[in-house]
Amino acid sequence: MSSRVANGLRLLASLLSVVVLLAGVAAGWFYFKLRASRPQLDGAAHIAGLAAGVTIERDALGVPTIRGANRLDGARALGWLHAQERFFQMDLQRRRAAGELAELVGASALPLDKETRLHGFRALARTALERATPAERALAEAYAAGVNAGLTALGEKPFEYLMLRTPPSPWRPEDCGLMGFAMTLDLQSGVVAEERLLATLKDTLGGEALAFFAPTAGPRDAALDGSTAPLPAIPSVQAINLRRPQPAPVEVTSFVADRTEVEYPGSNSFALAGAHTANGAGLLANDMHLRLGVPNIWYRAVLVWPEAGVERRVAGVTLPGVPFMIAGSNGRVAWGFTNSHTDASDLIVVQTGISPDIYRAPNREQQPQMEVRHETIAVKGQAPVTMDYRWTIWGPVIGADDKGHPIAQRWVAHEPEALNFGLWAMETVDNTAAALAVAHRAGITPQNILVADTAGEIAWTIAGRLPKRVGYDGRVPSIWTFGDRHWDGLIAPDDIPVVRGNATDGRLWTANNRIVGGAARAALGDGGYDDAMRAAQIRDDLKPLERARPKDLLAVQLDDRALALGRWRDLLLTALAPAATAEKKERAEFRRLVEGWDARASVESVGYRLVRTWRGAVAKRALDPIFATCVEADPTFSWARLSYEEPLWAMLSAKPIHLLSPRETSWETLLVAAVDDVIMSLEKIGTPLARATWGRRNTVKIQHPLARVLPAWLSGWLSMPADELPGDSNMPRVQGVSFGASERFVVSPGHEAEGIFHMPGGQSGHPLSPFYRAGHAAWARGEPTSFLPGKTEHMMTLQP
Repeated sequence: MSSRVANGLRLLASLLSVVVLLAGVAAGWFYFKLRASRPQLDGAAHIAGLAAGVTIERDALGVPTIRGANRLDGARALGWLHAQERFFQMDLQRRRAAGELAELVGASALPLDKETRLHGFRALARTALERATPAERALAEAYAAGVNAGLTALGEKPFEYLMLRTPPSPWRPEDCGLMGFAMTLDLQSGVVAEERLLATLKDTLGGEALAFFAPTAGPRDAALDGSTAPLPAIPSVQAINLRRPQPAPVEVTSFVADRTEVEYPGSNSFALAGAHTANGAGLLANDMHLRLGVPNIWYRAVLVWPEAGVERRVAGVTLPGVPFMIAGSNGRVAWGFTNSHTDASDLIVVQTGISPDIYRAPNREQQPQMEVRHETIAVKGQAPVTMDYRWTIWGPVIGADDKGHPIAQRWVAHEPEALNFGLWAMETVDNTAAALAVAHRAGITPQNILVADTAGEIAWTIAGRLPKRVGYDGRVPSIWTFGDRHWDGLIAPDDIPVVRGNATDGRLWTANNRIVGGAARAALGDGGYDDAMRAAQIRDDLKPLERARPKDLLAVQLDDRALALGRWRDLLLTALAPAATAEKKERAEFRRLVEGWDARASVESVGYRLVRTWRGAVAKRALDPIFATCVEADPTFSWARLSYEEPLWAMLSAKPIHLLSPRETSWETLLVAAVDDVIMSLEKIGTPLARATWGRRNTVKIQHPLARVLPAWLSGWLSMPADELPGDSNMPRVQGVSFGASERFVVSPGHEAEGIFHMPGGQSGHPLSPFYRAGHAAWARGEPTSFLPGKTEHMMTLQP
């Protein structure tokens, strides 16, 4: 080896050594900072404003029991804990609602901020705080003080801010209200798209198509009041005729497995009256299905304080950023939520006048001019961006229709009454009647709420506010110019529908489906109810239960039987007749694997995945040609957002030739061709049929918000295990790749020690905390763990 080469290698080795040394120093520095930011678990800390000392006991999962001299001290302590364990999560949520993410993470978040800032949620949160009662305002202020004290008490700022090189901003009392709007944006993210979808369907294919493909009720609905409706008639040949010669052939994209289902946030809740439980009290189960991330959205806690000579105790889940319990049990009443999919938003076609900013409005002698609201968005590393938003008397202009008319949005979220701190009162209600009264006045995103009390009573209603519509149903955009269509304020609390357990044989259930029919349904509106398959399975699971205990309702929560796909499997086996399987050996293998399915969405099931994927392939072949003109009119149109199960099945049963694409020779050959589509799509991703298990498809991905911008090894360290999990969206055990049960609990008020609780991820958002993953494995495996905290493992005190 020449001396030049040797010298070069020595130089390279020296440079690599320096790089390794610097990397080691950087890693050591980061680890030192990371350790310094760990939450405090033992000892003492100080918070100004406490009336007396507060004790915090944590069990092996990190679930705290907070004991204070009064509820305000409990709020300060809860805020302190939230800041120590979850501040970055809280910060992202408030910034998401306020349209202030770009200030923290840079220009990549600017498009989202522009979209959100339109709504002015920070000003609305400030208004909600001003309108709050003195006690509610004191609660928010005490909580905010606790948050800032907890943040300051950390030895170093949370690690995410080290990565972003941005200091955290203090928490303000109004930020508690922003958390409510963050949930609104999550749970009602599709309200505008839903209405535009139906408008495109109606405008392009007509009223018959709207009625058939988007019915307001169906023959297999699982409403609490038992209401059903026959499916409207299949659109006539005059309305839709795919066999009519077309000026150009309809382009249909190739099938890609598992992409025909739209994942929506959803939830289950169900309850049994005392007549059907072992202890005589009501029994409530709740699993709220949301996008899953690290840390989990909920933070478990128990709050204990004296009040008027009585010890108050409430246990359940809190939302970091909010000073009170969201769902759980107070010893007398238990309550839980599911997204109601009621209609809280309308789109209005604005008729402009002599100028694009002058528009026609009812009962106005002079045409009003649009208000322009200016917003300045701070952007990390860049100059601020100024946005101008046009507002009408109804709400902000969010776009235009195909004729260029401005479209304004009237949304309950913009109303001052939409947000308040009224849900706090659930912590101290004594019975179902009092709980319903609280729900009707609560300022939250409209939700189904189920309540159960110690006397054995159960009830359902809507928590949150909804509009009182006059002159229209709100399903598609309408013109409000003449005053015959409008909102007559919000529905009065006393007019909100209620269903009590004695009207349903002591059994109640909700699964984002339509809950009531008739005039009640008309009042609540239709915000895109889920198909009834999941709700029906829960209803039927509850029917035989007597002397039920928490484990019985947990079994319902974990029910992964594929009842909704049973008829599809039968149809598939019929389609794969001997003549079809003889043509291709892959079809014969397909049939053999489907014949051997276990009728569950189990991780090892190949048959379940094949049937599910085939259903999607059939839908694509049948529906793509029908809705091609809708996509041409609006490229964002997606028939997958429709609840198309019943309409599609009706088409496959009736076999209307005018709704069959010319590329298909018959409905029977369409079914076989869909099998070939599935086979080909799996081949493209290198998955042999025999190895196409549901678990390989349903492998969860639960990541930290910064995972996308971090190296793979660091992202993997921050993420939860990539487990193959059973369940799917059309059964009680809802589970997808990135969504699922954000918690599962079953509890009987007054018998909390018998209750069950699960949660993905852990209590802490700090990766060095012993509670970062604690409890996650039990959630993944469906193993029962206690609703109440276990033995105390850590204890600390907060002193004034």
